[in-house]
Amino acid sequence: MAEENKEFKYIVRLAATDIDGNKPTLYGLTYIKGINYMTANAIVTYAGVDGKKRIGNLSDEEIEKLGKAIETMNEWLPPWMRNRRRDLYTGKDLHLIGTEIDLAKREDINLSRKIRAYRGIRHERGLPVRGQRTRSNKRSGLTVGVIKKRR
Repeated sequence: MAEENKEFKYIVRLAATDIDGNKPTLYGLTYIKGINYMTANAIVTYAGVDGKKRIGNLSDEEIEKLGKAIETMNEWLPPWMRNRRRDLYTGKDLHLIGTEIDLAKREDINLSRKIRAYRGIRHERGLPVRGQRTRSNKRSGLTVGVIKKRR
């Protein structure tokens, strides 16, 4: 506690995401969409920042290092750790974060609808896509349960 900064940042902005300053750096980075614990650990190691230190206590230089590491993730992160391998359009292994993930997912769903793939049709109709049963789950309407026969 003796080495804490005088100016504690309650909110740290990284990759267009507000992060609570009270969180440890490793867990704080997981608030960014597309960054899990393993990726956060890789970012912290690459940037040379202490992962256990509260993210609000980091200096501006250390936060800048983290930001630079997140921006250049596609260059140094190993291919097996990336979240979009063999991208359909570029053929490269990419790691998407933030709104890029949502856009890519929406694009993929629209493509499968357009080519009339089975998955696309299931998405259109609002039914389960990955083979789940629909007899007892994924029901719509007011009736949930068994209807009794009238005598």
